[in-house]
Amino acid sequence: MSDHALGTADPGDMPTGTADGGIAVDLTADARVAAADIPPELVAQSLRQYLRAWWLRVRGGESGVLPVVLGIVLVAIAFQIANHKFLGSQNLVNLFEQSTVYMVLAMAEIFALLLAEIDLSVGLVMGLSSVLVAELVQPTGADFPWWAAIIVALLACSGWGAGVGWLVARLKMPSFIVTLGALLILEGLAIIVLGGTLVSIGNSRFSNEVVLYKIFWGHFSPLVGWILLAVLVGAAGGGLLLRDVRKRRAGLETPPLGLTALKIVLMAVAGIALVAICNVNRAHFGTIEGVPYIIPIVLVVLGGWTVLLQRTRFGRYVYAIGGNPEAARRAGVRLASVRIWGFVLAGLTAGIAGVLFASWQVDITTNIIKESNSYVLLAIAAAVIGGTSLFGGRGKTIHGVLGGLVIGAIYNGLFLLGVQAQWIDVAVAGVLLAAAVVDVLSRRGASR
Repeated sequence: MSDHALGTADPGDMPTGTADGGIAVDLTADARVAAADIPPELVAQSLRQYLRAWWLRVRGGESGVLPVVLGIVLVAIAFQIANHKFLGSQNLVNLFEQSTVYMVLAMAEIFALLLAEIDLSVGLVMGLSSVLVAELVQPTGADFPWWAAIIVALLACSGWGAGVGWLVARLKMPSFIVTLGALLILEGLAIIVLGGTLVSIGNSRFSNEVVLYKIFWGHFSPLVGWILLAVLVGAAGGGLLLRDVRKRRAGLETPPLGLTALKIVLMAVAGIALVAICNVNRAHFGTIEGVPYIIPIVLVVLGGWTVLLQRTRFGRYVYAIGGNPEAARRAGVRLASVRIWGFVLAGLTAGIAGVLFASWQVDITTNIIKESNSYVLLAIAAAVIGGTSLFGGRGKTIHGVLGGLVIGAIYNGLFLLGVQAQWIDVAVAGVLLAAAVVDVLSRRGASR
């Protein structure tokens, strides 16, 4: 068989459109390359074809959440072997609860990373939010209702994000410098608002403090947990099926029905396992059982931001700017506006993390504010470990949740083993560097 029959070209072949009208040969027309470049759900007609196309994408560098899922499994196995209490229901619920702050803060950082920017101030935005919400409900102070205190804190954090985004987008200042300066300013502001004293939300005599306290420490009854699971899985599964139906009616490509069914089954299985674990009595004395309030809160944040980034025009613009800002500009995308809104959403999400942080810590002190400064590094680590690219244009909010779970598992597991805090930080840093290496290598593989 000749070279031309194989689809290759001699050096003298001319491309289409030249003077001699030679026949163009596309060297990238290999079916395997095409399958790797196109999302599997758009080319697959069955679950088997989807899995085959997905594997080609993994080999081409688009590994998605596979590395972090494998990492979670390996971490769980290793710590369970080292300490049999790690996978106990009591420890797992503690692990889920403690990881939620990392998860939400990582989702905040993802908005900046997708734009190929970085936000070093999200940890202190969280700290400022926690101080504001705790101060505003104090009966001897502003005495706001709990919901009003949360709204004010979130508006303040969103406004701060808008200011940072304006400096980055309009004045073309490097986000690293802007957010580094913002970090230092926020630390001072939070301490000023705190007034150098301890502020607590743990007084059971005041209903507003009780509500804030229970955001992290409260839990549903076992029956309510099962009802919530049915509602969430039903809503998510129904949404997936309705989306597929609408696409088919519009003549658009849709994922195989088997793939949609598999997603719904996996959601149901994961939910059943979570609720079953949370419903085990985890108290040494008395009874503490049920799904913690904080878990559905994080799932709502995850669902909302996933829809925003994956199902809206704004989300497509975010990915376009992060992938190639010049191409996005030529396509008519308003770069400055999208970047500003990206930082606004980062600030808003960090504000939500601050409400959770205040509920978790109960007592807010100057030391707690200074400690929140280190959380930005954990947020970046969680986002990158979860699969978000440091180079922009690639990542999902689920990556922040999975990465936050890894961070929480490492801290929890090493703490159970009695490892000193400084060595725990070393271990987290090592995992972060490994994730960054995977990111770089996957990008090189995708380029090849």
